[in-house]
Amino acid sequence: MLKPFRSVLTLVALAAGLSGCGTVNEKLSAGMGDYVPQWAGGLPADAPPRPGTPQYDAYMKERERKRLLPAADREKEEQAQKGATGSTSGGAVR
Repeated sequence: MLKPFRSVLTLVALAAGLSGCGTVNEKLSAGMGDYVPQWAGGLPADAPPRPGTPQYDAYMKERERKRLLPAADREKEEQAQKGATGSTSGGAVR
């Protein structure tokens, strides 16, 4: 009679412990993703900033500004940005 009770009590204790780990990890994972390097599966370099930060507000304003631009102006701006980053890639390859 005592052995089945002990088994059930052990299973309940393990289930409670496992469910507790799930809630802790949920809260930790929201902030820990920022510290994982990109090569190990972290955020990519072009990921937008986190909501609630000043960088996020500036990012959203810039995004809205680009959305309101006519398509022709948007393409010219993108080409100008690509040209500026492409010219600083280093010396010529021989």
